[in-house]
Amino acid sequence: MPDKSDLKFKRILFKVSGEAMMGDKPFGHDVDAIKKICNQVNAAYKMGCEICIVIGGGNIFRGVSQAAAGIERVTADYMGMLATCINGLALQSALEKSGIATRMLSAITMNSVCEPYIKRRASRHLERGRVVIFTAGTGNPFFTTDTAAVLRAVEMGCDGILKGTQVDGVYSADPKLDKNAVRYENVKYIDVLKQDLKVMDQTAITLAKDNKLPIVVFSIKEENALQEVVQGKGKFTIIN
Repeated sequence: MPDKSDLKFKRILFKVSGEAMMGDKPFGHDVDAIKKICNQVNAAYKMGCEICIVIGGGNIFRGVSQAAAGIERVTADYMGMLATCINGLALQSALEKSGIATRMLSAITMNSVCEPYIKRRASRHLERGRVVIFTAGTGNPFFTTDTAAVLRAVEMGCDGILKGTQVDGVYSADPKLDKNAVRYENVKYIDVLKQDLKVMDQTAITLAKDNKLPIVVFSIKEENALQEVVQGKGKFTIIN
């Protein structure tokens, strides 16, 4: 059995954006990008880390995007939830090809495709050493996959949310647009809310704050990033 004593985070919720799955493509899936995500999950898994995953759907459809213009918000949000299920299936297939046992659970019942989300069932899968992929958000419109990630992390008793992004932490502004953006090593929930930092939506941050759940933001582009972060190493910002 792997030695978990080196792990700062023994049970994690890994939040992956849909955009991370499309690599340099304008939309859809990039095989190499998905493989890189799988390699990171594999490395942390082999260290004994218990892993839940919540994945976004922005590479396929985003309910608040221009693509949804003219579509009723509730309907558009449900379309976005179904997009996360497509991504979940793609990620599940790639992970199982790499030798990791997985289970995909959906907040929207689709028995022909995956299991429905039931807390006790999800906990049992984790105890049996499976990577659990949560899809379809919370199952409700008007809630983002960030909020779903915090909710599932609290329900599963995770030590923290590890959010893989395109930058190496939380900044005072978008570092791609503002060269004077300040990077934070550590930031409090209340400061994220007050400054309206765009790391997660405010509902997700508030839920994390109420449950004292740390959020770790790091660059998913860096090789072995997830493996380092679960040990408390590497470059990241922690929100607590």
